[in-house]
Amino acid sequence: MNTHINFKENLAAENIAGMNINTQLFINGKFVPAINGGTIDVLNPANGQIITKIAAAEAEDVDVAVIAAQNALPKWLETSAAERGRLLLKLADLIEENLEELAYLESLDTGHPIRDSRRLDVPRTAACFRYFGGIADKIEGSVVPVEQGFLNYVLREPIGIVGQIVPWNFPLMFTSWKLGPALAAGNVVVMKPSEITPLSTLKIAELIKQAGFPDGVVNIVPGYGHTAGQRMADHPDIGKISFTGSTQTGRNIVNASSGNLKRVQLELGGKGANIVFEDANIEAAVNGAAWAIFHNQGQACIAGSRLVLHESIADQFLEKFIDLAKSIRLGDPLDPDTEMGPLTSQAHRDKVLSYAKIALEQGGKVLTGGIVPNDDSLKHGYYVLPTIVEAKSDDRVAQEEVFGPFVTVLRFKDDKEALQIANNTEYGLGSGLWTNNLQRAHSFAKKIKAGMCWINSYKRVSPGSPFGGVGKSGYGREMGFEAIHDYTEVKSVWVNVDAQIPPHFKRDDS
Repeated sequence: MNTHINFKENLAAENIAGMNINTQLFINGKFVPAINGGTIDVLNPANGQIITKIAAAEAEDVDVAVIAAQNALPKWLETSAAERGRLLLKLADLIEENLEELAYLESLDTGHPIRDSRRLDVPRTAACFRYFGGIADKIEGSVVPVEQGFLNYVLREPIGIVGQIVPWNFPLMFTSWKLGPALAAGNVVVMKPSEITPLSTLKIAELIKQAGFPDGVVNIVPGYGHTAGQRMADHPDIGKISFTGSTQTGRNIVNASSGNLKRVQLELGGKGANIVFEDANIEAAVNGAAWAIFHNQGQACIAGSRLVLHESIADQFLEKFIDLAKSIRLGDPLDPDTEMGPLTSQAHRDKVLSYAKIALEQGGKVLTGGIVPNDDSLKHGYYVLPTIVEAKSDDRVAQEEVFGPFVTVLRFKDDKEALQIANNTEYGLGSGLWTNNLQRAHSFAKKIKAGMCWINSYKRVSPGSPFGGVGKSGYGREMGFEAIHDYTEVKSVWVNVDAQIPPHFKRDDS
């Protein structure tokens, strides 16, 4: 089942003749239909029209994928670390060679502006695979100093079969964040991309085949969470689940994992505090705060969705910030001039819009946005104007994850209050602060309860830097060497190097 897309019709600025999109499940190195024949409509968020239909994996398909992974595991374990790395590096090269197709698919499917898909999503995906390709043959154990006569060394071994569930907001990048360390460490994978945005992940499956990975090492089974996802969470032969998504679904996965006590890695919601102090560079902070919340339409777990302003600069800041928000160009994500595209689904757009009403009901103010754009060319898409509201720290809009182009403004009078506001949340993923006071910057970075903190910047990521949170934002880390730790088991080996019988219960034969 393939869909032919003509690039000339959809992306007039590019001279690309067309391509075929694989829309079936990828199991044991082949694209195959779902056992029960089910399909899922994949919609274009810019106009609500059907892009294509994909095969819908269910529990039976997950079982087949797990069997394929089990059969592939022995050969993959025998594959040298250097060869695993070479394959990952080859995949990175293929991603760069297919930049235009991948960027197009990501923008078509998610609503990401094509300028961001080209400049950020695809290059970051290649960089992640390249990083873990380089690290594959550098996963070292250690030697522990123990008592005389014994050698104790520690090995890191792959878990085995890993289940990975990819969210809909950055499907291409998250595919690499999960596959890269899992494969470098020697695991085999069953991955479920979101049924809303599966197309770029299925393209990666095609490139995995082209790169020469052994059949069954990677299996891609798009489907609904309550069917395919649930089966992955409770499957007795899957040794680990890596999940990125909502906090409630994360709880459900933890409960389901108890059957075989599988390891669980969770990257969940966020409510990032982005603090602007009175000594900050206002121009830089305004631009940084806009990037923190409006990039990818605010659909990012690390978004700076709480803008915490010192009262002495708040009005000056907001004047510039509101003007910038109003100037952002909404439009077709496939238009290179578009700065902000649609939200990824109609249901999600409606949820985001509901929070403008919630803000008003609790006595807050909508400073701009909170509605759909008044533009006939956008009326069929899932668009929301950049939205800025002012509220109190305990209001729902300052506590609940909106996950859209929606920022809540909070004011503070001193450092103590700023820290109280920043930590007044159940989440703990991203955070940021803008100041020229070096002592304050390091002090706040230590005291803010979050897995990541940016100083005079926001939303910077690198394959070598661990990504993850605390509290209801989950546990475990993506990327960096920390991710290798999360995809390996530790084995302690003791050797009696003196070949002496230990003294306990030793018989004296003299």
